Amino acid sequence: MPVPFPPALDLSLDLLRCPACRTRRLHPDHGALRCPMGHTFDIARHGYAGLLTGTRATSGDDAAMVRARDRFLSTGSYAPIREVGARLAADAVSEQATVVEVGCGTGYYLAGVLDQLSGARGLGLDTSARALRLAARAHDRAAAVAWDVFRPFPLADGTADVVLDVFAPRNPAEFHRVLRPTGRLIVVRPTGRHLAELRGHVPAMVTIDPAKEQRLDRALTPFFEAVVTEQVEYTATLSGPDVLDLMAMTPSARHVSRADLSDGGTLPDRVTVSVLATAYRTRWRRAVGPPGALPSPQCGEGL
Repeated sequence: MPVPFPPALDLSLDLLRCPACRTRRLHPDHGALRCPMGHTFDIARHGYAGLLTGTRATSGDDAAMVRARDRFLSTGSYAPIREVGARLAADAVSEQATVVEVGCGTGYYLAGVLDQLSGARGLGLDTSARALRLAARAHDRAAAVAWDVFRPFPLADGTADVVLDVFAPRNPAEFHRVLRPTGRLIVVRPTGRHLAELRGHVPAMVTIDPAKEQRLDRALTPFFEAVVTEQVEYTATLSGPDVLDLMAMTPSARHVSRADLSDGGTLPDRVTVSVLATAYRTRWRRAVGPPGALPSPQCGEGL
């Protein structure tokens, strides 16, 4: 029996392009998406579209990481981060905006933007099938698509009003290509003080590169210029399970020992949350190369 076509995906169907043909539109066909050349892509029963082709570079967050992320974000400990991203988006675009989140995870931040823009539609891209199951249900105007940020996006040129990137990998050339000339890129990333208390207790956690801001500037400057940057910094009080979920939802979970993740009693119950959120405008012309050209995609933090 064909999977019912997700209403949120229908809202964003005009944005999508066949990842095999690159230019042809996709249309619904018996619970799948198909292009005029016959390339067909499944719609999962959980409501997201699987557009990835060929060898997948990464499978994204696994089931345990996604469960930990969902539990932690539901506590509201990162709500100020969600709020700053939503505010920067709402300040820059109309209520009818098209919002694309790259590395959307469970859709938590995308849903925050859509809550601020009552007529907007959203599309989340991520490689993790487990995360996309939740992203497809994060908001009634948010669709979800399986895709790898390190490849040219399966989206038409100049169709997004906002590209949202929160703790996620970055592909500046593709961000520029899919944004409208008046669009905004919003990038949220950690400062060196982010989760400093946890890093002090667990040295194996992934560190923040001290040159990260310089690398970000070099990658984005050919395509974008900063409009405004806001710093969000506060102390979050966490329960033992919350601390463990915070560690388990990040790439650090792949580096710390099982003991680090199973003994909350030795971990701090107050941590510093510290991020920078920048809204960028597009430069009037692409400074280097065609879609997908240099600068190369930049890794994110997954925090």
